[in-house]
Amino acid sequence: MTPLVNAQDSTAEAMPSQLVVSCSDTELTARIQSLEQEMRVLMWEQLQYIAEAHHRGLHEEGFRSVQVWLQGLLNIDPSDAKARVTVAHNVEDRHTMYGEAMPADLPDTAAALAEGAIGLEHARVIVNGIRRLPEYARCHQVSEAEATLAGYARTMSPKELEKLAERIRYLLDQDGAYDDEETQHEARELHYATARDGMTVIKARLDRETGAKFAALIEPLAAPRPEIDGEKDPRTVGQRNADGFAALLDLALDHDGMPRAGGQRPQMTIAIDFDDLKRGLGFVNEHGMPGTLNTERAITAQNARRIACDAEILPIVLDGDSLPLDVGRAKRTAPTHIRAALLRRDGMCAFPGCDRPPGTPEAHHIQHWADGGATNLNNMVMLCGHHHRTLHNQRWNITMRDGRPEFIPPPTVDPRRTPRPGGTALPTRHREHLRDLIPTPRDPAGES
Repeated sequence: MTPLVNAQDSTAEAMPSQLVVSCSDTELTARIQSLEQEMRVLMWEQLQYIAEAHHRGLHEEGFRSVQVWLQGLLNIDPSDAKARVTVAHNVEDRHTMYGEAMPADLPDTAAALAEGAIGLEHARVIVNGIRRLPEYARCHQVSEAEATLAGYARTMSPKELEKLAERIRYLLDQDGAYDDEETQHEARELHYATARDGMTVIKARLDRETGAKFAALIEPLAAPRPEIDGEKDPRTVGQRNADGFAALLDLALDHDGMPRAGGQRPQMTIAIDFDDLKRGLGFVNEHGMPGTLNTERAITAQNARRIACDAEILPIVLDGDSLPLDVGRAKRTAPTHIRAALLRRDGMCAFPGCDRPPGTPEAHHIQHWADGGATNLNNMVMLCGHHHRTLHNQRWNITMRDGRPEFIPPPTVDPRRTPRPGGTALPTRHREHLRDLIPTPRDPAGES
């Protein structure tokens, strides 16, 4: 074999650094590919040396294993050292005591590595996939399984190859796979707690079935919002997932099939003084006292007003010791027939430029219900959760023109505060476009 140091020197001489910036795009792409292949070939060569070092017991002088020895020698992570040692024993060129060459334990994997067609991570996936096969499969079907994995490794990423290896194991070891799934189900757990800052922290490990259900529900709800005027969704992946989870909770709370406790559906409650609920419209000295959530954590009067836009308001009269004296009647601010009409007029969200974002829409009062606003079409608009929060936080104003809402941005968004039309559902907009294309039918009585 060519010494490793010499191979590295020749690679460095092949493309001097000063020539990199002068090569064409095609040359640059080809060089990146060729260097990757060369590094993979060098990795295969290093694996041969690692296997030989293990056979010679070089680690026995002060190290508990060859992995620890290699980790210190190369200054690499323990997981990387373990992968190299494990793969090395499965792809090494072996010889009998008489010097006769023997094939590697995984010959197709070794050949692909030697050609530079696959990398170390591909080989690790193949080794682990073969190891997890049942004993009878390792005795009778290992050649077919290894050849299949090594063949697909040439075109698959390690992540996709790992899924294929798992499917092969599920095919050849269905009883073992079922036992694994039962073990995962027994290991399921979900913990939640309220941190000192009031945020809820969730930690969970879900079995495969539950995880698939969660992914199927959260992915569409956490998708990026459509671009508006070329501006992409500014939320991080974590924020989108959190918003998707919040939308999922809204859908669950709005569903009649949720289990009832004490005859009532699950509900979030906020205790707040009615006068405080009416305050908080933007003046420094008029912010209301905070309310209290059912988690016994505080919430600002401003956010309480936002939540109260589309919620059941249940007045409870308290005495001086905060004990209930009388309970009023709940008033739902957007009953079913009003919500249906709002959805017909506004779509899922009336905010300009919002294209049916996921989640349960919220009915917003233009004049807040706590301020005497009526629960009717002329005083309400449908908003998605994101734009409902935007409306309250940025202090947008809404007026009604010809039965449809117009949104007036704050000076921070538009110094001129130019009204923006909203509330036109896409089917309505399509009909308006088509109306110009379809000729008006003539009145037969008016024909000459």
